Amino acid sequence: MRPATLAEAVDRICAGEPQDIVLAEFVDTFLMAPDAAARYATIESEPRRVNDKKLDALVGAVGEYLAKHHHLPHVPPWAGAPWRRLDEPWFTSSSNLPGVLEYLSYASPAEFRSRNIFTEERPLRRARSHLPFAAKAPLPTGAE
Repeated sequence: MRPATLAEAVDRICAGEPQDIVLAEFVDTFLMAPDAAARYATIESEPRRVNDKKLDALVGAVGEYLAKHHHLPHVPPWAGAPWRRLDEPWFTSSSNLPGVLEYLSYASPAEFRSRNIFTEERPLRRARSHLPFAAKAPLPTGAE
């Protein structure tokens, strides 16, 4: 079952579930919400602070990124906490090739870059990311 909120996703990660899978499931929950108010409700509650600086910063970036890129009324206040920023750069790629690192430095969205996280251009994209809301854009008949 998908986490209903970003706070729940962090709790599940802390309980030992795989971070990549849980965050992807949460993004699906966010994208399938029927309207902006329902989407904001998924990021409104502050996820707890954990003993992983990268996860704390990543969660702040995710909350801000989703709010801005989906034109929500505002960014949740908790996303701007100073401890949601890294002191040292974190490149999310497993490659340390200079060209890859340069690309990530250039392509990272501001919500990630401002937290010293360097990732791909559209870090939270999902198969249905381009659709405005699930209720407005159902899958074509016969599609899964």
